[in-house]
Amino acid sequence: MSPTSPQSSDPRSIVRYACIAAALTVILLWAMYLVRRPLLWIYVAALFATGLAPLVNIIEKRNRWGVGKRRLPRPVAILVIYGTVIASLTGLGFAVIPPLVRQSQEFWKNLPRYMDDAQVRLASWGMIAPDSTFKDLLTRAPAGSGDVVTAIIGALWGFVGGIFGVVSILLLTFYFLVDSAQIYNLFVRLFPRRDRHRVGTVSALVTEKISAWLGGQMLLGLIIGTLSAVGFFLMGVPYFFVLAVIAGVGEMIPMVGPLLSAIPAVLVALTVSPGLALGVAGFCLALQLVENNVLVPKVMGDTVGLSAVTVIISLAIGSQLLGFIGALLAVPTAAIIQVLIEELYLAEKDPA
Repeated sequence: MSPTSPQSSDPRSIVRYACIAAALTVILLWAMYLVRRPLLWIYVAALFATGLAPLVNIIEKRNRWGVGKRRLPRPVAILVIYGTVIASLTGLGFAVIPPLVRQSQEFWKNLPRYMDDAQVRLASWGMIAPDSTFKDLLTRAPAGSGDVVTAIIGALWGFVGGIFGVVSILLLTFYFLVDSAQIYNLFVRLFPRRDRHRVGTVSALVTEKISAWLGGQMLLGLIIGTLSAVGFFLMGVPYFFVLAVIAGVGEMIPMVGPLLSAIPAVLVALTVSPGLALGVAGFCLALQLVENNVLVPKVMGDTVGLSAVTVIISLAIGSQLLGFIGALLAVPTAAIIQVLIEELYLAEKDPA
């Protein structure tokens, strides 16, 4: 055996190199942890850009707004999608805000009566003393539970950070879509020439899965909006169509979206009667249970190609690890992992 062969290397050198590699790995992981939020923004933007790429290509090639056969510039095609989404949300806001303001004013006017009725019911159930008031209950709250000013500042800072994150994701998505060809070519060139065709195949499958995920999210919003409209109409909730649109849009926001979209419906129903508000709350809860346990596994399984078990497990793990963001990224990440396993591992195990 040659004295210069790796097998005869100095053990101390091997240990030294192993320690250096371990130290560099720890430093790299620590650096990634420190910038975890921007990395998450980049990952979300990359997912959105990948999912929207086929739609952008269609708009770019089918130029119905230009003259002759000139193709629509890619940035303009992306702005068409952005403009459509913004216009839809703006129209929804104009349709939702005025009735909600009127209903809120009516609710505020009748709030003392609602509180008196609630106090009487709670006292009849033995949950509070007959001579207690809501003011007494509030003053008995533990004073050392936290600084109110600090909590308000923290909430405002979190809201500002959320807005900044959304804007950053939108900008990153835009530039990822504009430079998608260059980014893809650079990514493919990182691999040996013999593997580039396979990398292109895997990339196309990943793009198809993520686009299907976005389509599945829109389909879920349509289903929940339709079911909400039917339910609110049968229960006699005012402005049932507007509230159903809010429920459909909220469905596209994991975890907190259905909860936030249920609040306006309950408040509007409360202006009619407390019983109707309770019924609306129960309906929204039942609809959410059906959505989590039936609709999401079924729709995502059919569109993205994941089994119901995989969808449920990925949502549980993602929400536990990263909360709202984890729930948002769970299904597309699981789809990407499935493609990589099938194309890079199982294909080699079973080439036939």
